[in-house]
Amino acid sequence: MYTATQRGDNGWGTHFRATFSLGIPLIGAQLAQLGIHTTDVVILGRLGAAHLAAIVLSAQFFFTVFILGSGFANAVMPMVAQAYGRGDAVSVRRAVRMGMWVALAYSALMIPLFYNVEAILLYAGQKPEVAALAGSYLKIAQWGMAPGLLFMTLRGLVSAHGRAGIVLYVTIIILSVNAFFAYALVLGHFGFPALGMEGAAIVSFCVNLLSFLLITAYIQSRPDMRRYELFVRFWKPDWGALREVVHLGLPIGLTMLAEVGLFTGASLLMGNIGTLQLAAHGIALQLASIAFMIPLGLAQAGTVRVGVAHGRGDRLGVVRAALAVLMIAAVIAVSGGILFALVPTTLASIFLDKAGADSAAVLAIAGPFVVIAGIFQLVDGLQAIAAGLLRGLKDTRIPMVLALISYWPIGFFCAWFFAFPAGFGGIGVWFGFLSGLAAAAVLLNWRFYRLVRTA
Repeated sequence: MYTATQRGDNGWGTHFRATFSLGIPLIGAQLAQLGIHTTDVVILGRLGAAHLAAIVLSAQFFFTVFILGSGFANAVMPMVAQAYGRGDAVSVRRAVRMGMWVALAYSALMIPLFYNVEAILLYAGQKPEVAALAGSYLKIAQWGMAPGLLFMTLRGLVSAHGRAGIVLYVTIIILSVNAFFAYALVLGHFGFPALGMEGAAIVSFCVNLLSFLLITAYIQSRPDMRRYELFVRFWKPDWGALREVVHLGLPIGLTMLAEVGLFTGASLLMGNIGTLQLAAHGIALQLASIAFMIPLGLAQAGTVRVGVAHGRGDRLGVVRAALAVLMIAAVIAVSGGILFALVPTTLASIFLDKAGADSAAVLAIAGPFVVIAGIFQLVDGLQAIAAGLLRGLKDTRIPMVLALISYWPIGFFCAWFFAFPAGFGGIGVWFGFLSGLAAAAVLLNWRFYRLVRTA
């Protein structure tokens, strides 16, 4: 598989510098993207616990569906990276174009699901008021799925070219736009009407569309990427590339869905315990999600770095690219876990109006949740990095099976068992998180080690 004649510069300094160069913009983009949702949580939290619980549920529902579709967009990244590594411009174009086809088709198929969100949440045992608010949000926000997935698909192209900075710049722009208009339309400032949940949904759609338009404009302005002619004869199919996008992307999407579904399912468990517990869970989960954006960005950098090295047949480059990403992620995760353990209540209070009637009760519940969230940062980060490294090798099916086993038979079962039969309540749900993520971290890293060792 690998040859000694195609190696690049494999010094450790080179790998660490390249990882930071690619990883920092991708981490920043992930944090800024999450900041869009965080802004909505903070703003809607001012309207009360019901609105806070609704945005938690609706955002998780949207991203549960979105994350499955993003598997196809993520499949484009290793396809482009490996083709770029071997200098195959035709395969780069085919991968990106067919990735965009799949993103559009998937978005269209999901429309009926979003129109029935309220009924689904009611069937799942959620409070009628919360379900109605979430339904009104998602009927509008769903239209941002297609441009959001197209943006992710094009992100793979610019990342393989070492231009991840544009992803960060675009995301910062849409974060700023979202913050201003969400504040204006949700609460009714600057002469805008107070539209509540619907206002947040309108802004969500607009910023997703803006992200796609901006990255498209950038690609079309750069001669080295415009040469791929992505939009010339866009309707022309390439069935081989389309099959590969689906073949790689579906397992990636299901792997990511297995993890996101674990958190969504846990939120449903928490909603059955009580609205205050769900609101506190949403705060802790939001903090954990912010921290997770760092290993997620590094995982994407790892996919590109490993994919390019693998494409040029450089085994040593694959190994050192992987180890560099893993070491950086471990140091960051430990640091973040210490911060969460030291000031959990202070961090949780960011998301609440302290003068609110429910604030004290929600904070009291959220504090221990935040401490547990800090503990599982390490295992969560390591499993995310391993998944990204395996994608760089275009290995997606076995990791999907390992993730499904880790997150559901282990993670969700433990969350349910600790919360209800064992009587730990809300904190038991977080113990379940730890169990599932730890299993995934061990199994996925073991899988990558075995593949590289036997190559």
